[in-house]
Amino acid sequence: MNLPPPAHYFPLRGGRYTIAPALRPLGTSFGNGAADECVFQFDRTFPEYRANKLACREAPPRKHLDVSDPLLRHVAGFLLERLPREHRDLFTLAADGDRRVLECRLTGERLTFDAETRLLQSSGAVRYENAFDALACQVQEDLAVMREGPGSENALIGYHICAPTHWAPEEKAGCDFAAIHVPVPGIEPINRAASGMVAAMVHRGPFVRFGWGLDTDRRLNRHPRPPAGVTEAEWAGPPFDATRPSPFVLRVERQVMWGFPEVSLALFSIRVYLTEGAEIRANPEYRAALRSAVDGMSPESRRYKGIAPYAEALLQWLGDP
Repeated sequence: MNLPPPAHYFPLRGGRYTIAPALRPLGTSFGNGAADECVFQFDRTFPEYRANKLACREAPPRKHLDVSDPLLRHVAGFLLERLPREHRDLFTLAADGDRRVLECRLTGERLTFDAETRLLQSSGAVRYENAFDALACQVQEDLAVMREGPGSENALIGYHICAPTHWAPEEKAGCDFAAIHVPVPGIEPINRAASGMVAAMVHRGPFVRFGWGLDTDRRLNRHPRPPAGVTEAEWAGPPFDATRPSPFVLRVERQVMWGFPEVSLALFSIRVYLTEGAEIRANPEYRAALRSAVDGMSPESRRYKGIAPYAEALLQWLGDP
């Protein structure tokens, strides 16, 4: 099946590194046509994302998956309906008595669910834990689900995170929005309004926002702890090397927030896009914006983003403003 190239996002156009929600309505145009209107995007890199998810499912429990909360069936039901609506060429949903059957053309799997969106059967070799796990493995996005509680309470009740950007999902399980984001330098003003942020995710929207960072290779899974059989040094990736044609990769996250006010839940989807540094340097606008953003970062932000050891070498490689 011929899939399109990945959508392209460059959230650094202002040339400043800032910590802000920057929520936009889902469907805002970023130059990618119909893809910008979709919660879930599919492109020719799907096999890479799928392979990464299956590899992460072999990790110890909760390192990448926490899918046991019964409320996650509400989100699974959303995926079951949304995927064939957004991508009729890739998914077909049909009724079979009181059951529903999803044909997934990219994975070749046939998933059968009951009326309550419980997974009854999968035709493939993968043994999924439940409907949420099975459907999360059909998309390129990672998924996290927040629950809004009474008053200002909220918590992360489930996740399927296989391409984390230097954070450990298992350490965030059960945490509220503020606790999840405490390590981010400059997050304090946003965390003071955390309950309002979660309320907006649940009761308004859907929204889209972007984050970005830099790495020295294209590996999707940036969990801080390596998988079994891989050393810390190997997992850290190659050092920044200005003699390489493309010594870094720009890692952009497209994050979509979709609320379920009837059950006080919010789905947070995260899709990673990778752009080679050589492409950034070859584009005068992109090169200037990245250079300005890195140059203006505080030492704390450079350390948090993991670029402190090579920030000055990166600026030199990008060239004069």
